Amino acid sequence: MSKIEIRALAFDSPVAQSLIRAALADLGQRYGGSGDDTPVDAAEFVPPRGAFLVAYLDGQPVGCGGWRGHGDGDGTAELKRMYTDPAARGRGVARAVLVAVEESARYHGRKRMILECGDRQPEAIAMYTSAGYEPIPNFGFYADAPGCLSFGRVL
Repeated sequence: MSKIEIRALAFDSPVAQSLIRAALADLGQRYGGSGDDTPVDAAEFVPPRGAFLVAYLDGQPVGCGGWRGHGDGDGTAELKRMYTDPAARGRGVARAVLVAVEESARYHGRKRMILECGDRQPEAIAMYTSAGYEPIPNFGFYADAPGCLSFGRVL
């Protein structure tokens, strides 16, 4: 089995943007439209306010995820742009990215992680709940959208 390597990259780097486009295409297939219209600024993912991580298998980028600060400095981080290439699914990539994102947020003083997810992502919901995430009141761009699910956990 290949070892998963996690690297911090700029959100607007070509590698990160390629994975983000794939993530949005996946979401677009599930929900229609662009996949996710949440306003996102690359500057939000620059430490210490956030970070963006890319997973590599055999030297190839296969997954990503990041966090950005959320709220009024209460120590909350928001998980964004989690994605694993379909060819790499089932190999622990998403779990490794999630752990690395949480470690990064914790390192930068965050105490809690929150996320928005949709009801058409059962594999993501299963991973988040198995990692200790619990339902929370909806927040953010899709708070009032049908099918929006929000989760959080203490880091």
